[in-house]
This record gives sequence, structure tokens and C-alpha cells, in this order.
Amino acid sequence: MIKQNLHTHSLYCDGKNSIEEMTLEAIQKEFTVLGFSGHGNCREIDDYSMTEANTQKYIQDVLAVKEKYKDQIHIFLGIEEDILGQRFKKHHPYDYIIGSVHFVKAGNQYLAVDQSQEITHQLVAYFGDFLSYAKSYYNEVKKIANRSEVDIVGHIDLLTKFNENEAFISFDDQEYLQLAYECIDMLIEHKKIFEVNTGAIARGQRQTPYPHHLLLKYIHDHGGKICLNSDCHQKEMLDCYYQEALKLIQDCGFTSMMVLTEQGFMEKEIQEFL
Repeated sequence: MIKQNLHTHSLYCDGKNSIEEMTLEAIQKEFTVLGFSGHGNCREIDDYSMTEANTQKYIQDVLAVKEKYKDQIHIFLGIEEDILGQRFKKHHPYDYIIGSVHFVKAGNQYLAVDQSQEITHQLVAYFGDFLSYAKSYYNEVKKIANRSEVDIVGHIDLLTKFNENEAFISFDDQEYLQLAYECIDMLIEHKKIFEVNTGAIARGQRQTPYPHHLLLKYIHDHGGKICLNSDCHQKEMLDCYYQEALKLIQDCGFTSMMVLTEQGFMEKEIQEFL
């Protein structure tokens, strides 16, 4: 059986546990693949991102557990790079890179799209309405398509974090969906992998994963590839909503998911994850 998580944070950014604590928890929960993806340096706007000094310690710690526990679990060194952050011209020393959009520029400041409902209200007010805000957000996500270093697109519809009750917009609003679909089309064209991300569920902020099931179904119907990640910040939540998300993935039509191996990403039948 395959059990994988490639979106994992630690004390070096905004996680609650050390690299080794996360690794031991993954082994206890019978994960076969664990990838670490600390927030890449974006300190000018993101205080939670890793400093250069912590980045080097992070790399050392991940490589240490990779060797120490090599007979029990496959460990990979990754990083989550914000679109506004440092550019990595090549993977080395990383095995993979997640590209995400956490911030949108509003006037002379950058606001976090996932910080609070109040900040979401500010962003909607600045742009005039949610659709205009969504257009700005998805335009930023589109930039990931042209960043060859990025393998996985992080939580593609993160801007909807506080819209689960459709307080800002209906998820089936056709204008909104068209913005998201155009972005997805561009990312598929550039062969990016989409993650199904359960992180907000683990933190008690949502009851469903990213992306919304309408977007996930669209990804499937247009040939997109996916992986399942918990965006883990606390070791106990490494497999949060794992089985439920697998069912959602199957309900949307997927029969396979992507797995990271020493030879790179490989497509595996969904039955291998059950």
C-alpha cells in the first residue's frame, strides 16, 4: 500500500513539530512516503517563512532523517515557494517544489488570502467585488505555469478558505468558475500536479478539502494529475481526512494519483492507496 504526504511543515516555519517528530509520527501512521515542504524565504511579506539560516538547518535535518530512517520510510526534501518569494532556477538540493499563492497585492500592501474572514472582506472591498478579487488571485496562480521549477500547485483555490458557506460567492457561479477553469487549463498545459489539500480541515477552519469538488472534477475531466496532501503543521494531523479525501477523489473520477519516488514522480493506480 502507498500512503504519501508531500506537504509538511516544521518548527523551521509555522509548524508545531521538529523534522524528526514528524518523521516518527509518519512511520507510526504507516506512511510510506513523507515529503517536507517548509515555507521558502519570503520574509519581506511573510514572517512565517524560513530565514536563510533556518533554511540551511531545515535541509540538514531533512537529509539526516532521510538517512536515519531509510529502511522505514521514503523521505524527500521539498520546499513550498510562494509565487512572490525567491526563485529557484533548478531543483537542487530539493527533490520537488510546491508553488503557492498566499498573498495578493492590495494597493501598497500584500494581504494574506488565508489569514481571516476580516482580511478577505478587506480584499473584496479593495477590488470592488469577489469576482475582481478572484481574477487578481487566479492571475497570480497562472504565473506558476511558467515556473519550470514548480512540480505541484498548492491549494489552488485558497482564496475560498472563508467561503465554505458561500458568504462571498456561490461555488457554482459561472463567472467565478470560468476564472478558475482558465487557470487550471494553463497549469495542465504546463504539466503541473494539483494537490488535494486537507490542511484547513485539520485546523478546524473548513469541512472540505481544496480544491472545491467542481474544480477537482474539472481537473479530472481535462486530464490533470493529482496527489493527496494534508498540508501538515501538527504531527497528529498527518493523515487528517485521508480516507474521506480518497473517496472524494474517486467520486470525481480519478483512477490514479502521482507518487514521488527516487526516480521522480510516477502515476500509480488509486487502488494502491486504499
